[in-house]
Amino acid sequence: MPSFCRHNRLVQNCPICSREQAVELRPIVSSSAPRSSLERTGSPAASRPRAASSRSGAGSRAGSGVRVSRLARSAEDGYHSRLVPGLHSSADAEHLAQELALAAGRLVTLAEDPPGLYAEVRAPEGEVEERTWLAFLIAYLCPLDGEDPFSAVRAARTSWASGDPPMLDDVELGPRSAHQSGRGTRTFDAYRAWSRRAGSQAAAITGDTAWTPERRFARVFERLALPGLHRDARFDLLVTLGHLGVYELRAGALQLGGENDVTVAAKRALGIGDSLLLERRAAELAQACGVPLEALDVGLYNWGREQRATLGLGAGAEPDPATLQSARAALGL
Repeated sequence: MPSFCRHNRLVQNCPICSREQAVELRPIVSSSAPRSSLERTGSPAASRPRAASSRSGAGSRAGSGVRVSRLARSAEDGYHSRLVPGLHSSADAEHLAQELALAAGRLVTLAEDPPGLYAEVRAPEGEVEERTWLAFLIAYLCPLDGEDPFSAVRAARTSWASGDPPMLDDVELGPRSAHQSGRGTRTFDAYRAWSRRAGSQAAAITGDTAWTPERRFARVFERLALPGLHRDARFDLLVTLGHLGVYELRAGALQLGGENDVTVAAKRALGIGDSLLLERRAAELAQACGVPLEALDVGLYNWGREQRATLGLGAGAEPDPATLQSARAALGL
């Protein structure tokens, strides 16, 4: 006759009462197979193939959702610089200097003579909510590499006042786009809800008027962690709004961390994995090369890729000669 304990369990199945009554605890579910069969199955020789099979199956399931980034490496030639301790090739260092100079020149262009739709974002006579919304669309979809970088943004564009999401059917995406097919308008819905809680986009991004541009950048970057809006799009949006003069925003850190191309490239070039040390070494590199810290975002991104993304500058964009000379000198080239 089975005996039940005060916990409404069989005594031999209760971890508390079995100890009190010195009853051997047994599994709740036991196999109906003969003991001799269980012993053979539980032997080391029999268990090893199943364990290997289980690991293999788990690995294949995990691997299906993992993206592996492979960075091309040039042949080591004895190159060394304290600014980029991860590099051992002068060709890699030259490539980095080129991309930093291009990225720094892009920031100057945004501030002085913005191309395409960037000029509309900068125009002070425009309504600030529409200018901010346009900047968000550009950062989310990303300018194309080609003769007309903003063609896809123009085709998808809607006004902020209409409340309509952009037209994303068959939209062409730039290299740093945050959009993925099948996501629909969830990111835009989240962005509108985020701005609505503050009262407007301008209020959400401005925050406390007493904040410094660096603190505002960091706080808004953190608050913009919306579904589908990855680090690159958030960072580029705030850099764009700051350099186009829409808001007082300036990056005090690269916001490195997580799985993104900029962080992977920074770890390789700066020779460290810790986020705090990465930020410190990135700031030292930017200062030595004479470029704004935020230039390292696009510079490292392009350096880690096989193809340069011009991000609105057009196919003929070239590094700024003076900045390139400064970067080369800092890197000992």
